[in-house]
Amino acid sequence: MSLFCAARFDTPCRIAVQHDPDALHAHLELPDGLEMGPGDRITVHGAPVVVPFGQSLTIDRTATVEVAGPLRRAWTRLTAHFEMAELYEVSFSPGRLA
Repeated sequence: MSLFCAARFDTPCRIAVQHDPDALHAHLELPDGLEMGPGDRITVHGAPVVVPFGQSLTIDRTATVEVAGPLRRAWTRLTAHFEMAELYEVSFSPGRLA
């Protein structure tokens, strides 16, 4: 275990995207029992998700979860307290298709 990253693993995930007059949002669902904490990172693999206006889409992908180590977790809590920053990070990587 390092001070920055305690664990890194791949897991399935589900992405739900809604793009209509009522809402524009994307929601990432992880398997039951898997929760994110301060400083954790998720990289979703595959091509970018494009949803035309007036539609919604739900797709399954693979994600790499990087659990924060004690130093990154403490730093994230400290900076989030002062800067109102995000407590975790989600990004998309076109490198691997699921």
